[in-house]
Amino acid sequence: PYVLGTASGAALGAAIAVLIPVRALVLEFGLIHGLAFLGALGAVVLVYRLSRVGGHGQMTSLLLTGYAVASLLAAGLAMAMYLSGAGLRQIFTYLLGGFDAATWGRLAAAVPLVLAASLLIALRARSLNGLLLGEEAATHLGVDVRKERAILLGLASLATAAAVTVSGLIGFVGLVAPHVVRLVVGPNARLVLPLAAIFGAILMTGADLAARLVGEIPVGVVTAVVGAPFFLVLLRRARTGYEL
Repeated sequence: PYVLGTASGAALGAAIAVLIPVRALVLEFGLIHGLAFLGALGAVVLVYRLSRVGGHGQMTSLLLTGYAVASLLAAGLAMAMYLSGAGLRQIFTYLLGGFDAATWGRLAAAVPLVLAASLLIALRARSLNGLLLGEEAATHLGVDVRKERAILLGLASLATAAAVTVSGLIGFVGLVAPHVVRLVVGPNARLVLPLAAIFGAILMTGADLAARLVGEIPVGVVTAVVGAPFFLVLLRRARTGYEL
C-alpha cells in the first residue's frame, strides 16, 4: 500500500476530510473513512492504469509509477497541511504515522472495515493463487481476471483506508510481512494471507515498542529504516527471477 501510493491516497483523502467542518462525530468518522477510501482507490487505479500504458504490466513499471503517484499525492498532502489551520496537527499525524493520536472511537470505526475486507480477500485466495501465475494462466484456470482484480483492488483499498485513518502513513509493513512469509511457507495465498496478518501485527508492535524506547519517535521512521533496505533487497532478488 505504501509503495504503490494507496496509503498516500488514503492519507490525502483523510486530510481533505479534516478540512471540511463537520460537528457531528459520526458524520466526521464517516467522512474521513469515505474520502480516505476514495483516495486509496483512486490512487491504486491511477497507478495500475498508468503502469499499463503501452501494454506493459511489469512489476518494475508498477513500482516506478507507484512512486511517482505517491510523490504527487505527498504534494497534495503538503498543500492540505498549508490550508488546514487548526487541523494541522491531525494532518501532520497522518503524514508521520503513529498511534499517539489513535482513539477508541477511531479504532471502533476502522476495525469492522478492516476485518470485513480482510475476510473477503481471504475468501478469494483461489483467485489470488491464479493471478500469481499470470493473466493468461489465470484465465485458463477459470478466473475472471478483470473482475477479480477490480474486487481485490477495492477491498485492499478499503482496508488500507480504514487503517490509515487510525495510524496515518506507516510504510513498508505491508511489503515486508507478506514477502517474509512467502519466503518461509511459499506463495499459497491460503497460508500467506493469515500468516502475513499475524506477522505484520507482530512487526508493527515491535516497531512501536522500539520507537517508544528510543524516545517517542514516529513509528513510521522505524518501519522505514527496516523496510527500505528490505525493499532494495527484493528488487535485487527480482533480477534473479524472484516473483514480486
